[in-house]
Amino acid sequence: MSLRYRLILPLTLLLAAVMAYPLVFSAWISLHDYRLTRLYDVRFRGLDNYLFIFGDAPFLKAMTNTLMFVAGAVSLELVLGLGLALLLQRLVRFQNFARAVLLAPMFITPIAVGLMFRFMLSSELGVIPHYLRLMGLGVDWFNADLALFSLMLIDAWQWTPFMLLMFLAGLEALPRSPFEAAKVDGASPWMTFWHVTLPMLRPVILVALIIRALDAFKVFEYVYAITRGGPGDATEVILFHIYKTGFRFFRMGEAAAMAFVLIAITLVLVVILYSAMQRK
Repeated sequence: MSLRYRLILPLTLLLAAVMAYPLVFSAWISLHDYRLTRLYDVRFRGLDNYLFIFGDAPFLKAMTNTLMFVAGAVSLELVLGLGLALLLQRLVRFQNFARAVLLAPMFITPIAVGLMFRFMLSSELGVIPHYLRLMGLGVDWFNADLALFSLMLIDAWQWTPFMLLMFLAGLEALPRSPFEAAKVDGASPWMTFWHVTLPMLRPVILVALIIRALDAFKVFEYVYAITRGGPGDATEVILFHIYKTGFRFFRMGEAAAMAFVLIAITLVLVVILYSAMQRK
């Protein structure tokens, strides 16, 4: 064995122990009736767990909620992040201070953000509903109609700074000559943005969308800290549903099958998103 392979062998073995074994064991569990309350009676089910969850209404509802959350939150973060990046690029004074303030939410742990907004948006104790009532606006942020949208807003508050950081770096790396040529040709600011800035920023937008979409699929902390999937199943996202199935109802086989279906759906959506963004 050559020296280069011997050098990477320890890291390869470590990754295999940390990642490969749990993945293979999870795949094995997904093919069995594996319950934490009945570890002595594990039965092989083949693909029955997968066939069951595709006809399981709570799973389909949780997946629908997750897709709605990902689409809404990531779209909102894309628009806000790009808009703020364009504004910050033009800001002359206090630019570093503005960046520090806008990037701060990204460094707070999500469970702390969830607990913070749980009290801030509470219809009984929250400061935001209190001031809205003073203006004659009574809003219950966590009712069945608004709860999922409220979680999107919370996610956008925390992760728009990530989009801002990506787009700001991309904007500052763009060459200046195309903008100077557009100005000489008499292009308006909107035409310059649409025909010059946006096409050159496309690779950065692609990377930011994929990273945020993958991360948004893993939303769990906000739901656990604020709504616990309620009211009813209005905010029960797929990771919370997997958590309930595996650690509340102890059906680990079904939970593992759901996790692998989520991985497959995520990969398909990433491929679709990448292909769509690459089209001219």
